[in-house]
Amino acid sequence: MRVLSGIQPSGALHIGNYFGALRQYLDLQHEHDCYYFIANYHALTSVHEAKELRQRTLEVAATFLALGLDPQVATIFLQSDLPEVTELTWLLSTVTPMGLLERCHAYKDKLAQGLPAEHGLFAYPVLMAADILIVQGNLVPVGQDQKQHVEVTRDIALRFNNRYGEVFTLPEPLILKELAVIPGLDGRKMSKSYGNTIELLDDPQVLRKKIMSMKTDSTPVEEPKDPEKDNLYALFRLFAPEAELKEMRRLYLEGGAAYGAVKRRTVELMVERFAEPRERARELLAHPQQLREILAAGAERARAVARPTLARAREACGLL
Repeated sequence: MRVLSGIQPSGALHIGNYFGALRQYLDLQHEHDCYYFIANYHALTSVHEAKELRQRTLEVAATFLALGLDPQVATIFLQSDLPEVTELTWLLSTVTPMGLLERCHAYKDKLAQGLPAEHGLFAYPVLMAADILIVQGNLVPVGQDQKQHVEVTRDIALRFNNRYGEVFTLPEPLILKELAVIPGLDGRKMSKSYGNTIELLDDPQVLRKKIMSMKTDSTPVEEPKDPEKDNLYALFRLFAPEAELKEMRRLYLEGGAAYGAVKRRTVELMVERFAEPRERARELLAHPQQLREILAAGAERARAVARPTLARAREACGLL
């Protein structure tokens, strides 16, 4: 099966990204024909400085590769290196009803956050559909709350196929395994928009400062604590070995868990977990030309699929 997913370079990748999606993307590369793109066209709706976008794009690529994406197994490329996507976006726009776009959650959510109602934000789902359909993706890995993205793509593809003939494969959502919400430094869900993230490439010193600054309650060490209501424990459990996690849970429930000690151990485990990827990412970022060559090679592989798809769509529409 062909799998397609994208990652926006709108900010540094953080541990919420890793446990929520990236880790599962890495597993999928050994089971399916995977295409992963860095969605720099999509990022233009929120990143408006050219230098910043270029740097973040390289950082996302380096992080993804450093975590274990094998460019010889999976295809990784830049969205902007696939010109077929933008042409297909227009073709799909001609069959997409306004009402469908007006109902999309992402558009309504961003308007509620006070973002300007620009066309790029409104038409975002059509570009997303083109990303998926241009490579004839069968499966799109998404969280349960993102299922609408795939449903919109299916709706657009059906409308095109009904008007012009069977051109596009109808994708199915591949629902990622749900984890408990990964808390950020302030207790809310970890998110770039909240500024509460722990980044995958954070230096150990920066990581230590972030974790040690996390707020905890004033429950004495000897008093029992509820691990299910503690944000620090929620981070600790992501990294701790099973036996150590079991012992820590006992200390929480029976008394004896010191927040300072839990913080220090969490830092140690996180530093150890990402030490090799962090070093590998730094090596890649120190040689940006090597990164660009990997992305360019991936784009050529993707275009080998995208070109005939676009040709079929153009012919179906009657374009000469």
